[in-house]
Amino acid sequence: MNAGSYMPQLNSSKPPKPHARLENWIWILIYGGLFLVILGIASGRTDATIGWLLAIPGAVATAVGIVLIYVRSRLPS
Repeated sequence: MNAGSYMPQLNSSKPPKPHARLENWIWILIYGGLFLVILGIASGRTDATIGWLLAIPGAVATAVGIVLIYVRSRLPS
């Protein structure tokens, strides 16, 4: 490290996570899906059609995220 340098050196001995992108998608699907379900329930009080149009895709996205958790648990590390 240079005497005038203030930036730390990133010398990590850990390998990069091979399934990091999958893990990101899992949580995006779960949280985004739950948000749509809640939004669908809230807007269903005003208009039932819009409520269902928001809640059903949200529930599907949440279910896909949960299935991907199972898939990730079966992948080799």
